Amino acid sequence: MAQLGKKGVLLVNLGTPDAPTRGAVYRYLKEFLLDRRVIDYPWIARNLLVRGLIAPLRSGKSAKLYQQLWTENGSPLKYYGELLAAGVQERLGEEYVVELGMRYQNPSIESALNALLKKQVSEIIVFPLFPQYAGATTGSVHDEVMRLLRKKEAIPNVKMVNSYYDEPAMVKIFADNARQFDLTSYDHIMFSFHGLPQRQLRKADDCNHCLKTENCCGSISLVNQFCYSAQCHATTRAIADELGLTEDQYTTTFQSRLGPDAWAQPYTSAVLEEQAKQGAKRILVFSPAFVADCLETVIEISDEYQEEFEEMGGEKVDLVPSLNDDPRWMEAVTEMVKRA
Repeated sequence: MAQLGKKGVLLVNLGTPDAPTRGAVYRYLKEFLLDRRVIDYPWIARNLLVRGLIAPLRSGKSAKLYQQLWTENGSPLKYYGELLAAGVQERLGEEYVVELGMRYQNPSIESALNALLKKQVSEIIVFPLFPQYAGATTGSVHDEVMRLLRKKEAIPNVKMVNSYYDEPAMVKIFADNARQFDLTSYDHIMFSFHGLPQRQLRKADDCNHCLKTENCCGSISLVNQFCYSAQCHATTRAIADELGLTEDQYTTTFQSRLGPDAWAQPYTSAVLEEQAKQGAKRILVFSPAFVADCLETVIEISDEYQEEFEEMGGEKVDLVPSLNDDPRWMEAVTEMVKRA
């Protein structure tokens, strides 16, 4: 079959405010939290909650945190995304066109798709920069791509990457980054993933399995292959096996809980407190749900959890570096795109 045009690659990450200001953060939070896949309440309730409460109240505080995060290159998430796109483009060569889009704010998925279509690509490979599948992240990206493409009269072939939670190359990079530390000097190792409400875990379960079976996330099977929590645990096991860790040396946890509802457990803050009560002084933390530095890694783990741990009697919380602009990560994404 003739390939008339180049292959388009759409790399997508979650998004970032355009600037570390209250107005920009408000716009980002509003777009992000109004997504029905992020806050899955009915439309009226979601709008009242986000527009009337969360976005106005959180934008000021979050803007101060983004000011701490911001660098001379702007938002790390966007900056590293741009470097990744350039690196993958270089490795794929002239037969491909690579564009970066953000699910929320800029550069938008729409602008990235239009750029690909203007270059008359014959197919588009959608590659969300989330190793583990969740309806609120990867599912939302796929949803938005389909919403935009269905407006077009001519739609090229579209291939969507679902997840790569145990991709060997990615696992090895995280493990190698951890080897920069003396692993024997830590009292415990935590794999902290972004949280997700338990109701969303259940909604993704068509087999009456989620949270109803003992150790339901203990392995990936037919019934939980798309479960975010199960994929997070699988990522943990893969990295731990690469490092030769025993099960008593580490815990899979979930951070960034929002609101009173039950979220995926155990919570990172609760495990930190438990470790402190047991006398732990030094904790090493992985954040393998994120492929680039962002608010949840640099600020939440390195700063906020460090402060909490000290108040509990601990001494040090170290964060394993993210994948960022590591050439090995660029190579890994390139190979996954080729396989797709």
